[in-house]
Amino acid sequence: MIKKLLARDTAEAHRVATPLELLFDLSFVVAVAQAAASLHHAVSENHAGAGLLAFCMAFFALWLPWLNFTWFSSAFDNDDTLYRIITMVQIAGVLVIAAGIPAVFEHQDYRIVVGGYVVIRLAMVTHWLRAARDNPSHKACAHRYAAGIAVMQVLWVLWLFAPPSLALGLWVLGMLAELLVPAWAEKASATTWHPHHIAERHGLFTLIVLGESILAATLAFQKGFDTGVNLISLAAASLVIVFSVWWIYFEAPSHLHNLKKAFLWGYAHLFILGSIAALGAGLAASVDYDLHLSHAPGTTVAAFTTVPLAVFFLCVWYVQDCPGQAGVRKYLLPIGSVAVLAATFGPAPIHVTAGIALVLAIATRLVLGQAQRVEV
Repeated sequence: MIKKLLARDTAEAHRVATPLELLFDLSFVVAVAQAAASLHHAVSENHAGAGLLAFCMAFFALWLPWLNFTWFSSAFDNDDTLYRIITMVQIAGVLVIAAGIPAVFEHQDYRIVVGGYVVIRLAMVTHWLRAARDNPSHKACAHRYAAGIAVMQVLWVLWLFAPPSLALGLWVLGMLAELLVPAWAEKASATTWHPHHIAERHGLFTLIVLGESILAATLAFQKGFDTGVNLISLAAASLVIVFSVWWIYFEAPSHLHNLKKAFLWGYAHLFILGSIAALGAGLAASVDYDLHLSHAPGTTVAAFTTVPLAVFFLCVWYVQDCPGQAGVRKYLLPIGSVAVLAATFGPAPIHVTAGIALVLAIATRLVLGQAQRVEV
């Protein structure tokens, strides 16, 4: 059954993620796992710089389509047959990206990833054109989204033929242009995004990415049992870090009071989600190091746990409005970031980092709990 794709109510009660949105998220499990596993192997093989660059480019190709679809579905999801089919085309594109990620890391070959990205984004253009047709008050905004996304896909295809010396610079410009499209489109007439729905969808995606770190802890247990090497303490430290990341992220509610805040909050999640995925890769690389399977220096391996975690703390500090707070909360996570970075160069960096993360999680709970009691 085909229905009009009408804008939804921003104050709609009991708005939650749909089964189709959950299926869409599920496709990203495979893609994020490919990116994290490839980064893990690059670090262990002492190709950390090239691996990190490939990871950043691949992760952006996953995150932005997810963000744009989430924003669109929050405003216009009508769950009709055509909406489902177009979304399933996007899911196919995600899986194409996942299939192309190993080639990015091994040969710097972006053809498959770009192909999958273009499939997702052109399907997104179709969504926006439907919204433009059925919502006269949002026509200008939807047309801007459709036009901006379509033009960017042409540029990404052309990017494949760019000289290697210019490829990175052009990619950065393309990334910035992609990020400007939503801001330009929403100026015409803001879409009817649902604050609770947007926050829930980001929380669900955060849980998906956290799964990569849980996998690293599982890997430590498994290899410890298989080889007889005592990796129990490393596995336990990894779990403490994962639990602390979850605790700190979900401790404070989101603050999506207006469009500007929602944009900054959503874009900050590129770094939140990317750092969590990189953290999983770093923990897995630590397992290789303890088993003497890594060719990378210990400091490099440790940095792929400590640096992502420090980035995570700073970004969460920002999205939870901590810079504008008074007292301990204003400085808690930045101090934790500095402490975690310092742990990189000390003994047992993963274990020390786990201790710092645990202290921060407990302190965050106490500080926010106290603040909430005061507000009540």
